[in-house]
Amino acid sequence: MQITSNHNDLRDLLDRFRPDLKPYEAIYRTLHSEPELSGQEEVTAQKAAEHLRSVGYEVHAKIGGHGVAGILRNGDGPTILLRADMDALPMEEKTGLDYASQRTVKDTDGVRKPVMHACGHDTHVTTMMAASTLLHAAREHWSGTLICLFQPSEEHLDGAKAMLEDGLYERIPKPDLVLAQHVGPMRAGSVSLRAGPLLTAADSFDVRIYGRGGHGSAPQTTIDPIVIGAAIITRLQSIVSREVTPGKLAVVSCGSIQAGHTSNIIPDELDMKLNVRTYDSAVREKVCAAIHRIIEAECQAAGTTQKPLITKTSSTPATINDGKTIDTLRETFQPYFEKNLVEMEPPTASEDFSLLATAVGAPYVMWMFGGTDEKTWDDAVAKGTEHELPSNHSPFFAPVIEPTLRTGIDAIALGALTFLKRK
Repeated sequence: MQITSNHNDLRDLLDRFRPDLKPYEAIYRTLHSEPELSGQEEVTAQKAAEHLRSVGYEVHAKIGGHGVAGILRNGDGPTILLRADMDALPMEEKTGLDYASQRTVKDTDGVRKPVMHACGHDTHVTTMMAASTLLHAAREHWSGTLICLFQPSEEHLDGAKAMLEDGLYERIPKPDLVLAQHVGPMRAGSVSLRAGPLLTAADSFDVRIYGRGGHGSAPQTTIDPIVIGAAIITRLQSIVSREVTPGKLAVVSCGSIQAGHTSNIIPDELDMKLNVRTYDSAVREKVCAAIHRIIEAECQAAGTTQKPLITKTSSTPATINDGKTIDTLRETFQPYFEKNLVEMEPPTASEDFSLLATAVGAPYVMWMFGGTDEKTWDDAVAKGTEHELPSNHSPFFAPVIEPTLRTGIDAIALGALTFLKRK
């Protein structure tokens, strides 16, 4: 499946067919200032679909919600699927940029919230749009089938599944390889390839503790769910330190705890939201079982009359990059990006894009590329403070436009050209 050409040919192709980036920089600013929450990506999806049609792709829209897939059939050869995610986060932007988001929208519960592209998906959409143009313009130099897929609802970790359940591969060809990329807190212009574990599996739980409410002055007449919740949160932190083998990665976090409305009333119930990140499947199973055990035991110890309600709200597997694919990519990425191809530690974030590959038994790879201003990054490295720079999901996270966009465009296009058949 790998093409046979020298590396200068690929560089020449990218330089020859890369579109003028000024219009795409404008598209990026618009996307950044007009973010849409998971499941609400209607306008973003429409922009992607209209762009693909204007270039000459066969377009399928509204797959699994607002998912879009553009197909370019270009003769014999492998089918390569490239994925970009589209959704933003319910956060208030604090970057101070002149194109910063000022939007607030209602979420699925009808609650109005601020919205921000704090994870860089606007970068992914823009680079995919430009790369689709580049690869179409260069179509006389390769053969095969190219799929540019714009995925909704990645932040909820259910967008890929929704597209699959909506008959994605009944509408488009099944890929031989799936590729994706993600912008992150690295020096702008840099790219990182990593074989094996890249992103963790993620499991989220909603938990409700049932107590017995009463007057704050008479706690002996109550079963206080807040005390139970506090005990549970403290005990949950012992799972990683006392039940997981040292050296094995696991993270257990409580991201939300809510109970009561005033100081002198002990409430009936407490709600908490938990999140687990792991790489190893056995560790994943053990940690999730421990969460259930601890919650149930603390409730029993407190004498609750109703068992806690523990609901798994989302689950996605770990992202494990295919080693052979990484080796092949390194053969083209190394001479192209040279010193800007760097090593990085895997983030403990999670993704659902691997489902697009595993659903059809195809190998997959995701790589990272940087969006932090070069001088800002270099100064932080010199001070040893690079971990303090804004990262994904920070209200201050905003990749610099260049060279971030050009790097992402070149990387995803080069990834496709590495495997599409050369004419």
